[in-house]
Amino acid sequence: MAENLEAIVMAVVLAVLLKYFIVEAYKIPTGSMQPTLVGDESSQVQDRILVDKLSYYLRAPKRWEVCVFRYPLDRSKSFVKRIVGVGPEELRIRFGDIWHRQPEEPWEILRRPRSVQRSVWKRIDSDPTGLRQPLWEAIATKPGLEWEIDGGNIDARGSGTAQFRSGSPSIIDDYLHGYPEPLAILIPRAGKRSGNNMVGDLRLEGEITAMSGTRSVAIVFKEGKRHYRFMLPGPESSDTAAPWIDADGLDGRSDDPAGPEPWRLPAGQAVRFAVQNMDDLLEIEIEGEVVAAIDIDPATVQSSSIYIEIEGEGGAIRDLRAYRDIFYTSNGTRTIEIPEGHYYMLGDNTQESCDSREWRYSILSFKDSESLRGNLRRGENPRIVGVGDPDGPKTFFVDEWGEPHWFRNSDILARRTSPSPFVPRAMIQGKAVAVFWPLDPRRDIFRLRWVN
Repeated sequence: MAENLEAIVMAVVLAVLLKYFIVEAYKIPTGSMQPTLVGDESSQVQDRILVDKLSYYLRAPKRWEVCVFRYPLDRSKSFVKRIVGVGPEELRIRFGDIWHRQPEEPWEILRRPRSVQRSVWKRIDSDPTGLRQPLWEAIATKPGLEWEIDGGNIDARGSGTAQFRSGSPSIIDDYLHGYPEPLAILIPRAGKRSGNNMVGDLRLEGEITAMSGTRSVAIVFKEGKRHYRFMLPGPESSDTAAPWIDADGLDGRSDDPAGPEPWRLPAGQAVRFAVQNMDDLLEIEIEGEVVAAIDIDPATVQSSSIYIEIEGEGGAIRDLRAYRDIFYTSNGTRTIEIPEGHYYMLGDNTQESCDSREWRYSILSFKDSESLRGNLRRGENPRIVGVGDPDGPKTFFVDEWGEPHWFRNSDILARRTSPSPFVPRAMIQGKAVAVFWPLDPRRDIFRLRWVN
C-alpha cells in the first residue's frame, strides 16, 4: 500500500513538473495566427500545440519564434503570437514589411530565416470552390503553335507568354490565401478585412522540362512600374550561360564573387525551380539551392502580377504554385521604441489579429485618488450597463489581473486610454514547437506539423 501511494505521489509530482517547467499542451483560442495556427470556433477547427517551457529557462526568446505568453493587459489569459521586435530597438511597419534599427542607425528590413519563410508563404492559386477562372492564360503565342494549359500545368509549343490570373488587377491580401483547401471551405470570410492591400512579395515554384530548341525561360514579376526578370538559360543558349536576375537594370547573378557557375536547363530532363521576391531580396532556386540573388530598394507601389515567357521550341511546366507573403498592416508610419527586456508581438493573420499594434489600457480614475487599468475592448471592456436604472448607470470593468468590478458611473472621476504594446520577458511562458491535433479524416484535416 505504501509503495502504491509513493508511486502515485511521484507521478503527480512529475506531472506538475512537466506542466510547469518542461512542456504543456495549449489550445489555440482565436484566428490571430491563421493559417499557421488555426483557432476557428465556427468550423470547430482549433489546433492543439505543444509548448516547450524549458528552453526559455535556459535562453532568451528569439525573434520570429512563435511563443505563448501571459497577456499583459489581462494576465488571466494566455496569448500566442510571433516575436517580431526584441528590445532595445526601434521598429517600423512600412510597405507591408518589418524594419528595425538601433537608435540613430540606418533602417534595415527584417528578413526571416528560411524555415520561417517557408511557413509564412500563403498559397494564392488554390480554388476550393471550383468556380474560379483558369489560373494561367496564354496571352502571346505564335500562330499555329498553341499552348495547352490545365490548372498549374502548361505545355508550351514555341515562343510565348502566359499570365497568372489572380482574379483582380493586382495580387491582393485575400483573407483565405494560405489555407489548405479542406480548411478554406470551412473558414468564414464574411466580416473579415480582406483584399485591402496589393502585395508585391511573391514566390512561384514548379517543375520544367525544356525542349532541346529552347533558348530561355523567364519568370517575370511586375511590382508597380518595375519588372523583375528571373532568367533560366535553355539548352540552346551558350555554354557559358548561367541563371541571372535583371531588376530594371540591376544585374544579380550569384553571391559568389568569382561569378556564377555555367548552367543551362537540360533538354528533356525535369528540373525543380523557384523564384521569389521577399523582403526586398530577389532569388532563383534550382533543386532547392539558391543560384542567383540580388538586393533591391523597397517599392512604394505594391501592385503585382506574374508572367512566364519562353523563347524557342518550348517545354512542359508542371505543378506551378504561386504564393504571397504576409502583408503587415499598420495604422500609420510611427516609430515603435521597444525597451530592453521587452518584446513586440504580431499575429501571422495580420488582418484579424489583436496584437502589439492595437493593445491599449483603459484606465479608470476615482474620487479617492485610486485608479484601475485593464484591457481596452471597444464595447466590451469597460462596458456601461443599467442606463435608466434608479441608481444610475454602472460600469462593468475587468482589470489587468482578470478581476471583474462594478462601479457607479458617478464614482468614476476620469476615463482615459494608454498604448501598451510590449510583453515583458517575465511574462513569456514558452515556445510553440508542434501542432498535434486535430486529426479528422472525415473532413480531410490533418494538422500534425512543426511550428516554425
